[in-house]
Parts: sequence; C-alpha cells; structure tokens
Amino acid sequence: MEKASKKLEVAAIKNGTVIDHIPSEKLFKVISILGLQDFTNQVTFGYNLESKRLGKKAIIKVSDKYFTQAEVNKIAIVAPTAKINIIKDYEVSEKMELQLPDLLIGAAKCRNPKCITNNEPMPSKFRTICKKKALLECFYCERQFNAEELEVL
Repeated sequence: MEKASKKLEVAAIKNGTVIDHIPSEKLFKVISILGLQDFTNQVTFGYNLESKRLGKKAIIKVSDKYFTQAEVNKIAIVAPTAKINIIKDYEVSEKMELQLPDLLIGAAKCRNPKCITNNEPMPSKFRTICKKKALLECFYCERQFNAEELEVL
C-alpha cells in the first residue's frame, strides 16, 4: 500500500518574501522587473510546479527582502494572479493577494509613441479601468491597453 506523502518542493526561508502562484511563463519576466538577477542575497525559484488553480505555476523566494508597494505594483502588472507572503522567523506573518491599484505611476511605459510621457521627461500614469481584465488607460493620451501589452519599467 502506498503512503501519501507531502513534500516541500522549494526550501523554506527564515525571513523575506515569497511570491507564489506566478504563471510559469511569467517567472523570468518577474525576475527581470524586480532585478533579482543582480540581488546578492539568496533567491530561490521553482518553475513548472504543480498547481490545482493554474495547472503549472512558478514561485520565487527572496531572503531578507521585503518589496515596496511600487515593486508589488509591477508584479501585479505582469502576474496579477500572484500572491505574496511575508516570512518572519520561518512563519508567514502576512499574506497579500495582488491586484492592480487604481492608479499606476511610473510603473509601465505607454505604448502610444505620441504620448507626452514618451516625448517629455515625466512619469507615465495609468488608471485601472477593469481590474479583472487588467485593462489600463493612459492618464495623458487616454489610450487603453491590456496590462500584458505594456512594458514594465
């Protein structure tokens, strides 16, 4: 008779942040926008892990790092299904489900080449039109974009 066993697929961290439920195809984009390839502390990631909700998922564990709200907003643009867990002394001290904020400032580049943000030294600004569909509107040129279409800065 086989005994069901539960296994830890990615090692635990003492303190830091876990970004879970990242769609597998978005993992390296999240790593890139957060600059984790240049981070000096331990960074662990799992790719194509089993997930009941997503089928396949990715996870990132970053030791001794807590992300700013601006960084969390960038993750939400790329991987809105992700969840963030704050770890303190090997325990989850806080859980966050990501969602796009009502207003994104300086987080992504407007795709309209004629937009003032692409021609003047000023930060981009997007209003979230529909969080469920990740639909954003440029505050200046009023063009609408799906979050996946935008280049995250």
